[in-house]
Amino acid sequence: MISSGLRQALQGRRYLLSSWPWRSALYLLSSVPIGLATLISLLLLAIAGSALAVVLIGVPLLLMLALAGIPLAAVERRRLLLIDSTALVSAHREPESPGLTAWARVRFKERATWRELGYALLFAFVLWPLDALVVGMALAVSGGLLATPVVMATAGGGEEVRVLKLWLADSYPQAFAAALAGALLLPLLAYPLGLVAAVRAALTRQLLSSRDVEIDSRIQELGRSRMRLVDAFEAERRRIERDLHDGAQQRLVALSMTLGLARLESPGEPLRSLLAKAHEQADKALVEIRELIQGIHPQVLTDRGLKAAVEDAADRSAIPVGVDLDLPGRLPEAIETAVYFAVCEALANVAKHSRAARADVSGGVEGGELIVEVRDDGVGGADAMTGTGTGTSSAGAARTGTGLQGVADRLSVVDGHLLVSSPPGGPTVLRLRVPCPSFRTRI
Repeated sequence: MISSGLRQALQGRRYLLSSWPWRSALYLLSSVPIGLATLISLLLLAIAGSALAVVLIGVPLLLMLALAGIPLAAVERRRLLLIDSTALVSAHREPESPGLTAWARVRFKERATWRELGYALLFAFVLWPLDALVVGMALAVSGGLLATPVVMATAGGGEEVRVLKLWLADSYPQAFAAALAGALLLPLLAYPLGLVAAVRAALTRQLLSSRDVEIDSRIQELGRSRMRLVDAFEAERRRIERDLHDGAQQRLVALSMTLGLARLESPGEPLRSLLAKAHEQADKALVEIRELIQGIHPQVLTDRGLKAAVEDAADRSAIPVGVDLDLPGRLPEAIETAVYFAVCEALANVAKHSRAARADVSGGVEGGELIVEVRDDGVGGADAMTGTGTGTSSAGAARTGTGLQGVADRLSVVDGHLLVSSPPGGPTVLRLRVPCPSFRTRI
């Protein structure tokens, strides 16, 4: 695909006044010395390696021949920036350990290495001669016409000269007419030169680019954007919780106290009963807003971490819940939030659907992962795909619900996974696994 900048320049009126003609010519001309160096290097490595392979000295040379496309591809990616502003990303992976052996092991296993070797062979034997031919023809035609008067005055003795080996000019007016034609033809040749350079660059990009690398980079960017959205959502949720706590909740507390004082000072009916009813409604609203704040983002999670927040949720559960979490410190905030709400949703489903008498939450950090299990002694039969089952157990919601899917969705934002074991008759075990390579300790 031709770069957008060069394509727009070719279609515009100011192409000849821009830097694109010179950059196109430089791109094509620079391939000549690089191509010659590549051709000589490949031939020397192939000949010397084959001749010396019998005594094993040539084996390293043959290995170098197989890797010859790597430096050429690096040069081509930089040279491509002359006419294409979009950088071509390297398709190579970084070795997991330092050292030449680890680097070579990775390179020989990569498809990109062999693709770049094929490009080096094509470049050395086909592409750079074509680049030289295109630029040489453009310069030879325009330069030959421009030099007609000079050639006629020197080599032709001022009498005649053969122009471009095609026709004979036997007078200076004809020679200067040929030079004028060359001057007019020179800017016109800049257009096909730019088009050839653009096609040549597009071919290089196509041969050296790796679709796997592009997909991986897009996946990484999607992951980063998802984490940015998660962080922004958590910040907004904390802001709403703070506003409710410091604003609406405080006003309701003040209203409830005022109504209580009014009840004490009011002597008669029916005003006393109306004040009592208003006081009761204010207390209910205060309880509801506290529960709302707790559901948005519990303060205990922010202040004391995941273990304390899960213990608090267990205390508020409709059925007895035991908690045994062994956490070495504070985990990343996004992980704590996702796991806390996933556990809360699982416990809510236990209370609603499992018919369990007890549930237990246990886990810790093992091998770079946070593993949390929610176990109940209910009827089991949860469906790991739909969240429903024969008894609609703890992991799932009701037959029309999405409880299990909700737990999985909460974990997915931090690259976590949900595993379910729920045979008919129970018990049901939910295992939450979240990558957690590092944690920090807070006092």
